[in-house]
Amino acid sequence: MDQPKVLMINHEKCTGCRRCELVCSIWHEQVANPSKARIKVEKWEWEGLYIPMSCRQCVDAPCMNVCPVKAISRDEAQGLVSVDQEVCIGCRSCVAVCPFGAMNFNKSERKVFKCDLCDGDPQCVRFCDMKAVDFVDPTKESLNKKRDAAQKIADAKKVATELLASEL
Repeated sequence: MDQPKVLMINHEKCTGCRRCELVCSIWHEQVANPSKARIKVEKWEWEGLYIPMSCRQCVDAPCMNVCPVKAISRDEAQGLVSVDQEVCIGCRSCVAVCPFGAMNFNKSERKVFKCDLCDGDPQCVRFCDMKAVDFVDPTKESLNKKRDAAQKIADAKKVATELLASEL
């Protein structure tokens, strides 16, 4: 059986256009309102970075473990952690424990909401022109991160070698 796909976010490609937030809110709520999106773009002014943040569908999901009414469950086949809106009491315990800030609270409905991967066709992925958000097999995400880390180490070693040579 294939592993369920995950969202892979590459913040280095993100331009901060926030199209992902708009298409997400339109897809789910039929309104262009970023506060109703399941993906959020965090702007780090001091670094000049935009960081798209979304649910990571954690294996040992803190949100699921803390929910007092068991409104949050996992569909193993899809690898999806989801919220049953009929059971949710809006206590926001899941919001407090999510390490990625991916749980959101709808004030008017008094319920939490999170990324549901758009039933296997994430709209944020479809509409991201920069490909900062992708929907991939988790082993590909891991391999890409290993390659990026190796490249950064190689680049740092090259800079250190050049600095050392220039000081001699």
